[in-house]
Amino acid sequence: MSNGKTKRLGILTGGGDCPGLNAVIRAVAKSAMNEGGFEVIGIEDGFEGLVEGRMRHLRNQDVSGILTCGGTILGTSNKGDPWHYPVKGADGKVTIQDTSSQAMNHYREWGLDALITIGGDGTMTISSKLMELGANIVGVPKTIDNDLAATDLTFGHDSAVYVATEAIDRLHTTASSHHRVMIIELMGRYAGWIALSAGLAGGADVILIPEIPFQWDHVYHRLIERSRYGKRFSIICVAEGARCPDCGEIVKAYDQKRTDAKQLGGVGEYVAKQITENTELESRVTVLGHLQRGGSPTPFDRILATGFGVAACWLAMKGKFGQMVALHGNKVEAVPIKDAIAHLKLVTPQTQKVLAARSVGTSFGDA
Repeated sequence: MSNGKTKRLGILTGGGDCPGLNAVIRAVAKSAMNEGGFEVIGIEDGFEGLVEGRMRHLRNQDVSGILTCGGTILGTSNKGDPWHYPVKGADGKVTIQDTSSQAMNHYREWGLDALITIGGDGTMTISSKLMELGANIVGVPKTIDNDLAATDLTFGHDSAVYVATEAIDRLHTTASSHHRVMIIELMGRYAGWIALSAGLAGGADVILIPEIPFQWDHVYHRLIERSRYGKRFSIICVAEGARCPDCGEIVKAYDQKRTDAKQLGGVGEYVAKQITENTELESRVTVLGHLQRGGSPTPFDRILATGFGVAACWLAMKGKFGQMVALHGNKVEAVPIKDAIAHLKLVTPQTQKVLAARSVGTSFGDA
C-alpha cells in the first residue's frame, strides 16, 4: 500500500465532538500501523494542539477498545482556528491573532508527512488554508448537522438523529397524558437535517427548520385543527436555526473566540410562548442540547466512520492529498476538499424526506 512517501502520520479532531470520532482515529491509526508500519501522532484538542505544540505518539494499544466510545481520545475544540486564534496577554486581555505560522512550524518540527483532519466545514476550511501553506492533508467529514457538501452523509448524524428520535418518542407519552403541546429544540445550526429526520422518524406533527419559512397562523391552525378532531396533544420539532417570521433566528450568545461567533438557541421557548399566548394550548419545551453529541455511536456510524478512516489513511499513504473522503451511495470515494466547503448542504423543499413528511400530514408551518 505504501509508496514510500509517507512515514509519519498526524491525526486531529476539530470542531464539535460527536459519536464516531474514536472509530475514525482507530481506523486511521490501525491501518497506518498494520499496512504501512507508519508512526502515528495524535494532535491534542484539534487545531489548538497544532498551534500550541501539543501532541502524543499513538501506539496500537492506545487505539484499541475505543470503537464504541463516544467523544474523542484526542480532545477537540471549536475555538482553534489558527487565523482567528484567541491569545491572552499579560494584562489578561484576549486578542484575536493570526497564529498560522506557529501551526506550520509544529507541523514541520514533528516531521509530519501527512495530516488527517476530522471535522466539519470549519475544519475543512482551515485544512484548505493550511494546504496553501504547504501541509499535506486528507479530510474526513464529521458533523451531526450533516451540512457538509460533497458527501451524502457525515458520520455522527445518524447517532444524533437516533438520540433525538428516542427523545421525541418519550415526549409522546407525557404529551398525550397531559394533553399538551410539546416542543423539542434540536441542534443543526443553519441546516435542518436533524430536526427533519428526527421529526419524521418520531412522528412530529409540526417540523420547523431554517430552510422552509413558516408563518405563525399556519402553525396555530395545525394545532387547533388537531384539537378539534379529538387529538388532544401535539409534538413540534424545531431546529435551533429556525427563523421566526417576526424576529428571525434567535441567538443565545456571542463568543468572539470562535470564527462563527453566534451561539444559536432559545427558539423552542419562543415558539412555546407564541403558541400559549395565541391558542391557549398548554405548551412545554425540551431543549435536547449536547445530549445529541454524546454517547456511543450507532452501528451505522461505527461502520461509516471506520470506512472513512481506512479510506483516508489509504489516500495519505498514496500521497493523494487535498482530498476528503465522502459517501456516495454505498461507496466511500475521494473528493477535493475545496468542493466540500464550496457551500453548506441544506434541506431543499423538494427533498424526499420533506415530501414524505407532508404526505403523512406533517406541517412545516408554510401552508
